[in-house]
Amino acid sequence: MLRLSKLTDYAVVVLIRLGACDRLAPDCVQTSPGLAAGTGVPEPTVAKVLKALATAGLVSSQRGARGGYRLMRSLEAISVADVITAVDGPIALTACVDGSSAECDVSSVCAVKGRWDLVNAAIEQSLSAITLADMREASVPPAFRIPAEPARLSRAGRIEGTI
Repeated sequence: MLRLSKLTDYAVVVLIRLGACDRLAPDCVQTSPGLAAGTGVPEPTVAKVLKALATAGLVSSQRGARGGYRLMRSLEAISVADVITAVDGPIALTACVDGSSAECDVSSVCAVKGRWDLVNAAIEQSLSAITLADMREASVPPAFRIPAEPARLSRAGRIEGTI
């Protein structure tokens, strides 16, 4: 089963929370305890996630009495692949994709060696196409989403446009 780590999941939650602050004020910063309280993620975990995100350049930290963390890019410019790479390292489905064939006992006789690259690239491309802004919007139930373009009734009484 392909599954993301809990830390990556928490990183997405924390980044989306930071993005909500960023939408209100561009210079808005949030503290680690504040993010923990707002997300329900334990504070030590939030601190660990923020450290990894800062190392990857997705957030910046500001020290001092008015310190905290802020996004370095908008949620529209951060992909799910960026977050996975920041927290868990490069996206690699198998040991032979990331070049560490030492972990594989049958690499010398493997019939599919090097062929996982195609699958890995497709997954990485898909994850790169999904932004955190997309994830933020997906968290709002469809009934409560504001349509991009208002729907209208045609002369025939049919609904046209976005609902």
